[in-house]
Amino acid sequence: MAGRPVREWSNEQLNSEDLLKKDIIKFLQDNASDTFLAEHKLMGNIKNVAKTARKDNLIVAYNQLFETKQFKGGNTVDKTAEKVKGLKIEGSGDKSKDTKSDDAPSEGPPKYTKSILKKGDRTNFPKKGDTVHCWYTGTLEDGTVFDSNITAGSKKKKQANKPLSFKVGMGKVIRGWDEALLTMSKGEKARLEIESEWAYGKKGQPDAKIPPNANLIFEVELVDVD
Repeated sequence: MAGRPVREWSNEQLNSEDLLKKDIIKFLQDNASDTFLAEHKLMGNIKNVAKTARKDNLIVAYNQLFETKQFKGGNTVDKTAEKVKGLKIEGSGDKSKDTKSDDAPSEGPPKYTKSILKKGDRTNFPKKGDTVHCWYTGTLEDGTVFDSNITAGSKKKKQANKPLSFKVGMGKVIRGWDEALLTMSKGEKARLEIESEWAYGKKGQPDAKIPPNANLIFEVELVDVD
């Protein structure tokens, strides 16, 4: 899209019953940066977003977009886009089972950044409470692998292990994971850089050799949603 977007609707049109929520959401998704969309919880399938979004909040977001100029491809760093909750990885011989971050969830900017390594179908996005199935590898910032459900050197990972499965958005994993996976679609693979506060916090995870206040890096592939 060339240049900056222009306002399509006046305040009177925005408040009109003739203008549907999905039209405002589509405009925002087409023109706003990923960071802006994540902050306003507008990422994902338009129909799903429209089910939970209130129109007055969409109008606020629409006006705020032009006030803050957080347009797609602008100077705002989109990297912070799909910011997610955290991971207390459970299942499949996991060393961090039944552990939670000792830090209370904080509001404000997301505490993670997401880089897409492989695009998903952009249709099947998980919703809170859905069961997701993932391959993952977790490393410290120095590259040390502390956990993975993929057998090293295996080209047929489905035969080597089972994907990690859990109900997303329910606190089954660290906050960074819970938040990020809600922005991913089936088949997507992403690199998540999660700040300590949305990972294991001040205590770390000694059994998994995760030190206190450690920022963590995960490569996560969302293989299925149900």
